[in-house]
Amino acid sequence: MVNDMGLLPYGRHFIDDDDVAAVVEALRSDWLTTGPKVGEFEARLAEKVGAKYAVVFNSGTAALHAAYFAAGVGPGDEVITTPITFAATANAALYLGARPVFVDIESDTININPEKINDAISNKTKVIAPVDFSGHPCDLGAIREIADKKGLIVVEDAAHALGAAYKGNPIGSIADMTVFSFHPVKHITTGEGGAVTTDKQEFYQKLRSFRNHGIVKGLDQMTEYHGPWYYEMHYLGYNYRITDIQCALGLSQLEKLDAFIEKRREIAAAYYRLLSDLEYLELPTVRQLVEPAWHLYIIKIKTNKVSRLALFERMLTRGLGVQVHYIPVYWHPYYQKLGYRKGICSCAEDYYAKAISIPIFPAMSDSEVERVACAIKEEIHFLLEAGT
Repeated sequence: MVNDMGLLPYGRHFIDDDDVAAVVEALRSDWLTTGPKVGEFEARLAEKVGAKYAVVFNSGTAALHAAYFAAGVGPGDEVITTPITFAATANAALYLGARPVFVDIESDTININPEKINDAISNKTKVIAPVDFSGHPCDLGAIREIADKKGLIVVEDAAHALGAAYKGNPIGSIADMTVFSFHPVKHITTGEGGAVTTDKQEFYQKLRSFRNHGIVKGLDQMTEYHGPWYYEMHYLGYNYRITDIQCALGLSQLEKLDAFIEKRREIAAAYYRLLSDLEYLELPTVRQLVEPAWHLYIIKIKTNKVSRLALFERMLTRGLGVQVHYIPVYWHPYYQKLGYRKGICSCAEDYYAKAISIPIFPAMSDSEVERVACAIKEEIHFLLEAGT
């Protein structure tokens, strides 16, 4: 599915007539902002991932911010996470006055390395925030064990991993809180949106309040009661509410999640089949007892005989929308100004120097998958011969 610019993108939403009809129905209802579709989407999402509660937000970043707040993160605290993630994972800690602490990755899964987490824990650590990079779940068992021993809260950034599973358990049911994103390139979309799932009522109540200016309305939560109109603001919250229109789309999309995941897995298997004979490429690793969701498919160049930049640019000229995920967070100028320095996570930096994300999304045809694989082979051979 080529976009209007003639480029096959690395990721793309899939919207059908059922989705359009669901949104139109919401537009014609009595509710446009927070209405019954919000609660319905939350209930269906919680059921889908095996959690007691889900709270939806207007973005994945807002969901991260709320989850850290619910975990009690505040000024002077530390949040342990990975540098190979979108900046929001770390930024949300900064919003609350906390300090992100970056721990290096495993060279195969590109997820945070549990063996290095202990060395990063201090008396200021409040949260461990692993990221299920590309949709491959982290070693949640090892991370959970560390957190339990140290009395820490696990906030799993699963923006890439809706529909994935770890040891037979769906992602969303394992961590203290799990954060999802519904941005258009993710597994399902609400346009913009995010969610936090949890089994703990305390977190659930704080998440709901934080989403709505820190306001509480329950009789069991308020300090006074003046009448049916009465509410109290208990926290400095935000307007992170999502609309009924978006949740109507989310409900329709959620019905297709299993099919979307199956298609992503088929594309990943095809790439393995088509590219595994290239000695200069390293393909993604899948650990045992893990079922990835394949938000991204990332190849790594194993030789300095092929320039990553040259391959990237030549793929673009062929109309193939490659990308790089991600620049190590602490490399960004803002983080450099905060005192972070290059070199602190060598595996992450080595990964960044070699990685290219290639197209994977449910609407891709078999011929488009073959076109991408063929182009990679041809361009690598060309660059080897050219000596670039």
